[in-house]
Amino acid sequence: MSDLLLLPQPRGATATGGWLSLLDQRLIILDGPDAAALLFSARRLRDALAEKAGIHWEIVAGNTVPHDQVAVTLSVVEGGTRHPQGYELTITPEGIHAVASTPAGVFYAVCTLVQIIETGFLRETRSLPCLRASDWPDFPNRGVMLDVSRTRVPTMATLFDLVDLLASWKVNQLQLYTEHTFAYRNHPEVWADASPLTGEEILALDAFCRERFIELVPNQNSFGHMTRWLTHDRYRSLAEAPDGCDTRWGRYDYPLSLCPVDPGSIELVRSIFDELAPHFSSRQFNVGCDETIDLGKVRSKEAVEKLGAGRVYLDFLLKIYREVKARGRTMQFWGDIIMEHPELVPEVPRDAIALEWGYQADHPFDAHGAIFAASGVPFYVCPGTSSWNTIAGRTANALANLRNAAENGLKHGAVGYLNTDWGDAGHWQPLPVSYLGFAYGAAVSWACEANREMDIAQAVSAYAFDDPTGTLGRIAYDLGNAYQKTGVEIHNSTVMARLLQVAYAQFAANPQRYPNLTPAGLAAAVAEIDAVMARWPSTGPKRDLIRREYTWAADMLRHGARRGIWMLGKVEGQEDGTLRIALAADAQRLIAEYHELWHARSRPGGFRESVGRMEKMRQDYVG
Repeated sequence: MSDLLLLPQPRGATATGGWLSLLDQRLIILDGPDAAALLFSARRLRDALAEKAGIHWEIVAGNTVPHDQVAVTLSVVEGGTRHPQGYELTITPEGIHAVASTPAGVFYAVCTLVQIIETGFLRETRSLPCLRASDWPDFPNRGVMLDVSRTRVPTMATLFDLVDLLASWKVNQLQLYTEHTFAYRNHPEVWADASPLTGEEILALDAFCRERFIELVPNQNSFGHMTRWLTHDRYRSLAEAPDGCDTRWGRYDYPLSLCPVDPGSIELVRSIFDELAPHFSSRQFNVGCDETIDLGKVRSKEAVEKLGAGRVYLDFLLKIYREVKARGRTMQFWGDIIMEHPELVPEVPRDAIALEWGYQADHPFDAHGAIFAASGVPFYVCPGTSSWNTIAGRTANALANLRNAAENGLKHGAVGYLNTDWGDAGHWQPLPVSYLGFAYGAAVSWACEANREMDIAQAVSAYAFDDPTGTLGRIAYDLGNAYQKTGVEIHNSTVMARLLQVAYAQFAANPQRYPNLTPAGLAAAVAEIDAVMARWPSTGPKRDLIRREYTWAADMLRHGARRGIWMLGKVEGQEDGTLRIALAADAQRLIAEYHELWHARSRPGGFRESVGRMEKMRQDYVG
């Protein structure tokens, strides 16, 4: 099976020799106590056969049809596999058999089979290789969290396409990180300009996900990251620091978190949950509660001085927990704040789920996982795609971070793996930049050992970019490493992306904040980007939108590098006026292209705020 690349690679697959000839006008049999639960999987298989092989197989239920008409049997046998999501897939010269304990297991068998059809089918002989696959997941919960609150809210078509893609890689949870982008009818001012997801859209997405065995988990931040609410007069009085405050991250002149000692805070949370939760069939609920960096700074200062920051935090978290519990759901919460107070971890209810997150390659998933495991608190490991604050990704960091989470999550008994994709600083990265991280996270969360060393560039090329040559996947992989040529490493970002966002005045005030930044290093990065993008095929895979997105991303990185060269020269009193004029024209072009690319996948709300950051960049050249 080494010559057949699948995503994810099954933990056990063996070629048995021989070929199955695919004949037209055969049957796909649904064999199980609930044939209707297998219908979507069967249709997925039928459509793949029609597209790839040009054959048409009818779907029927039961096992009483003539044997010589049967090509595929999809069977649900209670206890028939060692894991409820596992499957046994066999291709023989006589036919195809998939056996699972649940309809979900059958779906995953079909996902594997469809990929075999896409990559192993011999058109000349209309045949498939014979094999045996025995497969099941490492993590029962394998999720993706997509940020829909940092300006960019996807269209429904974008979400449906993404769900189909993730389902084909055996991802079984999806979360949409929400601060203010659900259309709360009782709180219309918070989403007025955001083009939010409506209740009807969430209901439709939930049904679409269920059909593909994906659980759409509600996600609403409920403590920190409440600025989008607290800046409105109606809610400002609930803020910990209504006018902002100094924090360990610096000064903020606007409110950040709810005040945990104000009774109105939990009343607001209750109102939010009452409206949001009924739109989801999931029995889980991610309440956020991360990065409460202003806790104890103003209104809860006295309580924190008396009880301690950890205790005040936990007391409010437990109030939120009781609200989730009262609605018959299991609370998920980000584990960063409670991890700052490990002595309180044992007090976390054992029917809540901590989300242990971290996005650097060396994040201490091992040490933190040991703390949660010792306390008996169920937890997920939550790495990320490393796409945000980068434009084109951080490939090496992403793969190491995703692998680290899988290995140490398994080591300490994590019950889930949630791959996060954030939109900090205007959500500039195009969605396809995240595909490589989504794909590798799906692979190592399904079967870490079998997929640790997979050729992810080739896999994402075939199964995300529809390019079996591997070219586009390798371009995505290499472009995501081009920043390394600068010689500058920045936490959760790349220097070229940062240079696009920092105003010249800020840069000039402290150029030492970017150690090792040199014109030569930035020029080397531009040369690397040029070399990578020169490999984009002039013919072959169409995917015009993806081509335009990657071309724009590469141009943005070049602009960031040249902007850095210009700013360094200006600081040294050797400004290149010709370069500044060229950057001004280039910025105008990039902004115009961003307008088109944004609206191809995302709703209009949030665009003005996102592109406003680019306008500030452009103003440096003309001011």
